[in-house]
Amino acid sequence: MPEYKRILLKFSGQALGGNEGRGIELAEVESLAESVMRVRDNGAEVAIVLGGGNFVRGGTLATAGVNRETADYMGMVATVINGLALQDRLEARGVPTRVCSAIQIGEVSEPYVRRRAIRHLEKGRVVILAGGTGNPHFTTDTAAALRAAEIGAAVLFKATRVDGVFSSDPEKDPGAKRYEHLTYMDVLNRELKVMDPTAVTLCMEKKLPVIVFDLRVPGNIEKAVSGKTVGTRITAGS
Repeated sequence: MPEYKRILLKFSGQALGGNEGRGIELAEVESLAESVMRVRDNGAEVAIVLGGGNFVRGGTLATAGVNRETADYMGMVATVINGLALQDRLEARGVPTRVCSAIQIGEVSEPYVRRRAIRHLEKGRVVILAGGTGNPHFTTDTAAALRAAEIGAAVLFKATRVDGVFSSDPEKDPGAKRYEHLTYMDVLNRELKVMDPTAVTLCMEKKLPVIVFDLRVPGNIEKAVSGKTVGTRITAGS
C-alpha cells in the first residue's frame, strides 16, 4: 500500500525528451507511464503536472526578445502536448487518464475544474493537470504547488535529474553537498534552486511536504510513494 493516498507528481518536460531533453522520446514516455501505472495500481490517487521545456522555455524565449506573455502561453501549450503523450501511453496500458488543461483546448482535453479533477481521482483515474496555472509569469513548479493544494494532495513529488537538493549544481560542482532534509525557509534563505520561491512559499503556507528525487533511478517513483527514503524531503520543521 502507498504511504500517501493522494499525490501529485511533478515531471519536467525534459523527462520526456531523453538524454537531449528535447522533443518526445517515446521510450522515456513509456518508462514514465509504467511507473505511474504501478503507483496507481498500488492504490495511490495520482495527479501529474508536466513541464514543457522539451519544446519551449518561456523565460528563454522572453530573454531572446519574444513577448513574455506570448512566450509563457507557448510553454503552457507545450505542457498539453506532453500531457497527451503520457495519456496515450497510460491508456495503452489500460489506465484511465484525463488531461485537464487550465487553457481551453476542447478537442484534446477537458477544462480544469477542481471538483471534477478530484472526482476523477476518486474514481481511480490518473489526472494530468496541463496548461500551467493558465496565467503567464508562473512556472510549472508553482502550478504543481497550486494544484496539489487545490486537490488536497498529501505530498508533492518533484522528479529531477539529480538525487535531491544540493548546495550547488552537482553536475557542475563535484563538491556539492546533498541535503537529506530541508525546511521551506532553508530553501528560501539559501536561495536553493529546487523550486521557484512562489512555489516554495505556497507549499510552506499549506504545510505541503515536497520530496525531490532522481527520476532516472529505476523504481525511485515507486520507492518515494511507498514512503521509502529517497532524495531530499522539504517540510516545515526538522
